[in-house]
Amino acid sequence: MRVGLVRCITWVAAGLAVPTSGAWADDTPSPAVAPLIPRSLLFGNPDRVAPQISPDGTQLAWIAPDAGVLNVWVAPMDNLSSARAVTQDRKRGIRNYFWAFTNEHIIYTQDRDGDENWHAYCTDLKSGKTTDLTPIDGVQARIEAVSDRFPDEILIAINDRDKKLHDIHRVNIRTAARRLVRQNDDGYVGFVTDSSYVVRMGEKMRPDGGKEIVKFGPDGNAAPFATVAMEDALTTGTGGFDRDAKTMYMIDSRNRDTAALVAHDVATGKVTVLAENAKADAGGMLIDPVTEKVQAVAFNYDRRQWKVIDPGVDGDLTYLKSVADGDIEVTSRTRDDKRWVVAFIMDDGPTRYYLYERPARKARFLFSNRPELEKVALAKMRPVIIKSRDGLDLVSYLTLPRTSDPKNTGRPDRPLPMVLNVHGGPWARDGWGLNPTHQWLANRGFAVLSVNYRGSTGFGKKFINAANFEWAGKMHDDLLDAVDWAVQEKIADPKRVAIMGGSYGGYATLVGLTFTPEKFACGVDIVGPSNLLTLLNSIPPYWEPMVDMFTKRVGDHRTEEGRKLLNERSPLTRVDQIKRPLLIGQGANDPRVKQAESDQIVQAMKHRNIPVTYVLYPDEGHGFARPENRMSFYAVAEAFLSQQLGTRCEPLGDDLIGSSIQVPQGAEHIPGLAVKAAPPKG
Repeated sequence: MRVGLVRCITWVAAGLAVPTSGAWADDTPSPAVAPLIPRSLLFGNPDRVAPQISPDGTQLAWIAPDAGVLNVWVAPMDNLSSARAVTQDRKRGIRNYFWAFTNEHIIYTQDRDGDENWHAYCTDLKSGKTTDLTPIDGVQARIEAVSDRFPDEILIAINDRDKKLHDIHRVNIRTAARRLVRQNDDGYVGFVTDSSYVVRMGEKMRPDGGKEIVKFGPDGNAAPFATVAMEDALTTGTGGFDRDAKTMYMIDSRNRDTAALVAHDVATGKVTVLAENAKADAGGMLIDPVTEKVQAVAFNYDRRQWKVIDPGVDGDLTYLKSVADGDIEVTSRTRDDKRWVVAFIMDDGPTRYYLYERPARKARFLFSNRPELEKVALAKMRPVIIKSRDGLDLVSYLTLPRTSDPKNTGRPDRPLPMVLNVHGGPWARDGWGLNPTHQWLANRGFAVLSVNYRGSTGFGKKFINAANFEWAGKMHDDLLDAVDWAVQEKIADPKRVAIMGGSYGGYATLVGLTFTPEKFACGVDIVGPSNLLTLLNSIPPYWEPMVDMFTKRVGDHRTEEGRKLLNERSPLTRVDQIKRPLLIGQGANDPRVKQAESDQIVQAMKHRNIPVTYVLYPDEGHGFARPENRMSFYAVAEAFLSQQLGTRCEPLGDDLIGSSIQVPQGAEHIPGLAVKAAPPKG
């Protein structure tokens, strides 16, 4: 099996005057107001999440807080109330884990303060001892494969020899002893192994932005398998092998637009298309734990839909649809395939987990991830299709305050303040389901719109490739078109639209305030790059083998022409255009978007006497993992948005307590922040 990722005072500074909340008053009677949902219910730790059944079906593991920090818990399947925490993380919390096939060990990964130098750990359930399987500083470990053929061993890719390249090692989970399986001397960015731990395939990038897929013979030598052009590089790739290694699965967009699931007969080379969809790429797969053959594949256009390949699971999926509402996700299966753990994902309620007994065709409720949310009224998320100015369909998601749409029409009774919430990546996507940010903002009175702009994944290669060299260009036009649509549909008040996002979404926020300074009332940038040149010049070493993907899609920092383009598309070069308030959040240890990206735009604004509030977390990376930090940032963001757009606000309260928040710049712009936040060190 391959393991794959308060209403606030007026802003007055440097001639920038932003109305107080009272300036937004009108004579329209206010609708009924829903009770404020505490931020802690949405952004605090979940109650229980990510349950996985042991391979033998006798135990259930999940992630839950222990002393306020997320850890792995384990209980007998027939006595969940006797659960115990088996890991002892006391800082960032654990978010990724799985069962070893011994049924006696839990494997998990953890980094240090967000640096993404992941270590792999093994916890022995009998002794309680946790062992660092990759005890090397400054090294990134990736779980490559696990197999029931070798319960005591796993494959881990480690870049200790060369920080740019990961070699594959076979590691004993009991002793941490390891031996080299495949040394990566040729720039491979990924490998595919079979259940016998034979490294069979490799992928590496080409200078033209495409990639080469090779197959390894018994002697380990590589032979060409496929050349993938740049236009297909993000939508074509190897998947894995079935148990006897006679069939190799791929996601493949060559000779079509959307990526299909295909099967390659290893002996004959025959290719069979197993499933495809005209609108969406093949995505998640349901894999038989015995044969390791693909049984079903998910396609996600606006909602997830399963396409059955093996009739043997057709009845199971049909039955599960009758158990509960929501999109279905099978999170784990026993080795004999008699028991499944199934998640039902909702848009207006917590995720609910069930134990499905296949022989009896019966599902039993286990728990939900946030049971307290069952006690509050949450808003619906509506998929909407927005047309771009050049004719693309932008699959988007709209959430409205419950009280603004009493007839459930999908349109508010009057235009609302709106937050355009932009996803990161950009080669990622927004999807349907419970979105804490949507629920939080909708509860405060905002319409919330998330847009799959061009470049988002899941919608075919033409949609992805339409974004090439369009950072701050047509990608931004898509966001503007979405705002214009919301205004035309009388969803959004054009004078009260904010833009917010993380990573690429943070960049889009900065673009919004610099390239189109009159469009948005304010912006919230979370770990967004301000200078595309410095971004590409400071990528982590293990991204260097993929640099041609960036240069052929964003801009080439190695050529004069490319540097000119990157400079033109960088918000830092237009900082003097900023007219609206800006809040920036950054992790000091971010290896992708370095702290310098936020520092330099803050300094440029400070130099020009343009107000900005800059929030920094010394123990975070590309996002905010510690719940105390996450809670504090959203408390600050809520006060900021309330101040600028006149919406209601849960006070800062104690939400900064326990966080590492520092405010190097602009604490005075948000009431109470200067008093509650720690001063920056150094």
